[in-house]
Amino acid sequence: MKRLIRESETSTTVSELCAEYLRNNVIDREAYRLYDVKRGLRNSDGTGVMAGLTHVCNVHGYVLSDGEKMPDEGVLTYRGINVSDIIAGCRAEGRYGYEEVVWLLIFGKLPDRRQYGRITELLYDNRELPDFFTEDVIMKNPSRDVMNKLARAVLTLYSYDEEPDDLSLENNMRESISLIARMPAIMTYAYQVKRRYYDKETMFFHPFDPNHATAEAILNALREDRNFTKEEAQLLDLCLVLHAEHGGGNNSTFTTRVLSSAETDIYSTIAAAIGSLKGFRHGGANHRVRLMMQDLMQNVAHWDSDDEVEDYLERILKKEVGDRSGLIYGQGHAIYTLSDPRAVELKKQARVLAEKKGFGDVFALYERVEKLSPAAFRRVTGNTKVICANVDFYSGLVYEMLGIPEDLYTPMFAVARIAGWCAHRIEELTTGRRIIRPAYRALPTGQKYVPLDER
Repeated sequence: MKRLIRESETSTTVSELCAEYLRNNVIDREAYRLYDVKRGLRNSDGTGVMAGLTHVCNVHGYVLSDGEKMPDEGVLTYRGINVSDIIAGCRAEGRYGYEEVVWLLIFGKLPDRRQYGRITELLYDNRELPDFFTEDVIMKNPSRDVMNKLARAVLTLYSYDEEPDDLSLENNMRESISLIARMPAIMTYAYQVKRRYYDKETMFFHPFDPNHATAEAILNALREDRNFTKEEAQLLDLCLVLHAEHGGGNNSTFTTRVLSSAETDIYSTIAAAIGSLKGFRHGGANHRVRLMMQDLMQNVAHWDSDDEVEDYLERILKKEVGDRSGLIYGQGHAIYTLSDPRAVELKKQARVLAEKKGFGDVFALYERVEKLSPAAFRRVTGNTKVICANVDFYSGLVYEMLGIPEDLYTPMFAVARIAGWCAHRIEELTTGRRIIRPAYRALPTGQKYVPLDER
């Protein structure tokens, strides 16, 4: 009873504190327009404020004509190479692409056969965690949230590095390869421990196979019988390739560059990037898509009816159903307008697997939501912005078909994106060489100090 009373009192106190804060700290949106402040580092037309230069990646989704933003087909290039060409090239040769992309993003050129073999070998050689790390760091401190565990484990690796604060190119290269290699191990081990402690299920730890590519290593670690098809591994590899990088302006990569510009260690930097990606407005969006689609499936009787699906989408936008956010998750993007090339590639490959695994009706519903969302968005909001399905819309469905648990939807994103984070960190340290420090305009209230007894 005493504990309940204390909790009640604490709740009341917190409510009072929040009310006091809101009385004194609200900034009117009009102030941003008055002082021409780029809220969210965005220009008034939605484009990003130019904050730096990079060789690593380019994200194209519109063209500027006479100062006006015009919709265009989306194109994603890694070091100047269209990601669709990378995917097609790897598929034609029947091999995996993520290892090739890791090399390309960091070094700037496609690897030759010897270099391709070398990066594959390096990632396997660095896959294992330090001695007793799994027991002391992951198993003894389980977390319900695997992203939280990823960040904590990465931070802890600082203590296992003999030169964690050495900012030389050589040391950052060593640390980058090590972290890229270890992320799948941390993720899968953290998930197994979470299963054991919170889901009361059996956990298992399979040894890594030196012949496995990264996608194969992940499936090997997650499946109790260790069985998977090459088709499944290639689809997961496609996800890794598409999520590996997306320009310097996305929230987690910008976080990486901000921390790197302060010349902090790589472990603090990557842990911060993971924290950014965890957010539902960033990497956590694919989980929100799955929740939204599950709700829609339960409440729309006829999935093949445009009218019924469209009606439900409009109710989502009116905040009447779903999580009442008014958002159709997985639709729209900050840069892409007519199409997101990642969603296009993922959808193409997912369709084949959907038919084989009995997800044909579900996949058709996803396509219907993608088709009907833009018009519903315009009708309800009155906004004429051109929107398309983004990569988050289909990635969750792909993971479901591959048997990847929902706990790992966002961690899978992190496992892939660390390649881009490391490429941007190295570029920031070698070419940026200036701490990132944007300005904030102060809005003074003109208060005078008053003695305590006179307040």
